[in-house]
Amino acid sequence: MSVAVARTVRIAALLGLFAFLLARPAPLRAQLNDPYPAADANKNILYTAFMERPKRLDPAQAYSADEYAFISQIYEPPFEYHYLLRPYTLVPLTARALPKPVYLDRQGRQLPATAPSDRIAYSVYTIRIRRGIMYQPHPCFARDASGRYLYQSLTRAQLKSVRTLAAFTHTGTRELVAADYVYEIKRLASPWVHSPLFSVLSHYIVGFKRFARTVAHLRSTSPPVDGKPPYIDLARIPMAGVKVLGRYTYRITVRGKYPQFLYWMAMPFFAPMPPEADHFFSQPGMARRDMTLNWYPVGTGPYMLTVNDPNREMVLQRNPNYHPDFYPRRGEPSDARRGLLKDAGKRLPFIRQVVFSLEREGIPYWDKFLQGYYDQSAISAESFNQVVNFTPGGQAQLTPSMRAKGMHLVTGVAPSISYYGFNMLDPVVGGYSQRSRRLRRSISIVINTEQFISIFRNGRGLPAQGPVPPGIFGYKPGCSGRDPYVYDCVDGHIQRKPIAVARRLLAEAGYPDGRDQRTGKPLLLYYDTAETGPEAKARLDWMRKQFRKLDIQLVVRATDYNRFQDKMRRGEEQIFAWGWNADYPDPENFLFLLYGPNSQVGGNGENSANYNNPRFNRLFQRMRNMENGPAREAIIRRMVSMVQRDAPWAWGFNPMEFRLNQAWIYNVKPNYMATNNLKYLRIDPVLRERDRDAWNRPVIWPLWVILGLLAMLVLPAVLVYWQKERRSPL
Repeated sequence: MSVAVARTVRIAALLGLFAFLLARPAPLRAQLNDPYPAADANKNILYTAFMERPKRLDPAQAYSADEYAFISQIYEPPFEYHYLLRPYTLVPLTARALPKPVYLDRQGRQLPATAPSDRIAYSVYTIRIRRGIMYQPHPCFARDASGRYLYQSLTRAQLKSVRTLAAFTHTGTRELVAADYVYEIKRLASPWVHSPLFSVLSHYIVGFKRFARTVAHLRSTSPPVDGKPPYIDLARIPMAGVKVLGRYTYRITVRGKYPQFLYWMAMPFFAPMPPEADHFFSQPGMARRDMTLNWYPVGTGPYMLTVNDPNREMVLQRNPNYHPDFYPRRGEPSDARRGLLKDAGKRLPFIRQVVFSLEREGIPYWDKFLQGYYDQSAISAESFNQVVNFTPGGQAQLTPSMRAKGMHLVTGVAPSISYYGFNMLDPVVGGYSQRSRRLRRSISIVINTEQFISIFRNGRGLPAQGPVPPGIFGYKPGCSGRDPYVYDCVDGHIQRKPIAVARRLLAEAGYPDGRDQRTGKPLLLYYDTAETGPEAKARLDWMRKQFRKLDIQLVVRATDYNRFQDKMRRGEEQIFAWGWNADYPDPENFLFLLYGPNSQVGGNGENSANYNNPRFNRLFQRMRNMENGPAREAIIRRMVSMVQRDAPWAWGFNPMEFRLNQAWIYNVKPNYMATNNLKYLRIDPVLRERDRDAWNRPVIWPLWVILGLLAMLVLPAVLVYWQKERRSPL
């Protein structure tokens, strides 16, 4: 066969392959770009992504959102936040009920619940957990027929071939007991664990610091094992303020009255840790194989981590031992109308598996979401106009193209605040004189937060009026809660005061037209920031423009983040941008940002403005330990009025979060306090497969055109060859 004829035959075969592919059913053709195995089609799996590998999965160490996305589904503290109710409400999770504190004086005598805070020396919390809760299957619990642990005394030879947890062929489980919660609190106090909560808890839990010193000494004086510090059985070492009272009961004693302590106990820090797991991973050779609690969590929650490949994917699988847990039967009045109570009383979790794929860039994630390969997505600034329109009344709604796909927009105001701070120690913008207050109020008026939200956040935010954000007790919406020094109330709506008011205040402060009336020199102010890059330049240019409205020259002092932090700690900044996300839903967690003893300079605290008003400090001390009610609310209003008058911050904004959900995902409601929300979600995998197929059908008409053109080229050659073969030899 000639080369030309052979080439013709190959082309014909290729055409046949094209024809075969084009003739395949549409669902099969759509699978050509599906990133998931065909065998997983129509399965009860949630698909999402992560951008960076979570550094810590040990609940005693983890303290970031990307880490909580995993461990909050695996570990169970005694309490959780109700998924639907607002304001945020604590409810029992593994505990039988929320404990009522018992108050004691310094002599250990019980005080009435109404006792004043200054008489209360100790608060005692007794927690009773539910019976029958079992841990996930794990090798640390595996035993032989005689009841001895299989993998708690591993030799070098036994570990030689071990690379992953799957190498251990046997697993086991056991019941959750109160001692597991006590063991974890002792881990929080252990210096080698390096828990970020150590400094907070050392102020409150009785005996916490002493326990830390005891175990540190014991570890340092014990002989090393395999060249490393030995395992210390924390269960054998007592801590004065934390005791096991029975198989299902334990007690915690904290100093003074501290109602917010229950909020801390709803975080993974206070989840149980079985000593078997801690000992299992402490064996020599385990850490070298990345076999630690930071890599393989062990919990009682609805899911367990079955794949941990941070360079590709991480997979949560439903825990087969998960205890009975049910979707809430009540919520807010609007929840039933929105379909959030259709699954009331049903067993959790609904989803069998959650697949987290690594996506280092936002654009590929967004493209796959639009193809139906991810079930939820945030909305980037670049994609915002493609997704969201605002009505004339300012309401956000999906664009027609997104509505046509059946997608749902979920929005909410996060319990957070981003603000501009004034260093109250600075001789120009600081201080408590009438002159300095007028200068700060003038600047607060001209920093147009509404414009910033519109330009840089696509309208996703609310102008803040004080330190307490929406959703937190003490927040007042509308005109009743506005900052009267920055905003007017016009026809029932708040409205920023005009620039003329800001100019008048600036002149009254001694800087008419932006010049010091004593020296005639232009007023020069400094804005300290760690922002860099093209996006930062746009924001910084905008900031300079705000100050030019008052003829004030703003000098931007940009440094790296470490240098910026050093300046803040030493009080060398003048004006700066900062923010705070709620650790727990209590006004104390925001008002402490302005509490004098909590100043960064001298106090090494979170009061970045170094605001120190004695009257505010006294009210804070009264308010911090009060129960929510009219009396506490009245004190909060007085405190907010004080800082509105003194203006240590230009209030900035409370961020709004927008998330897009596919049509096949249900029970989505923003809950910015709870991080264990995956168990409430439900999906319709059949609807997902149908939509994926419709959205990913290949455009095949160009291939038919190419097929026709190739046929026109090949057919003459085939005819010539056929005629040549039929021609008789001479």
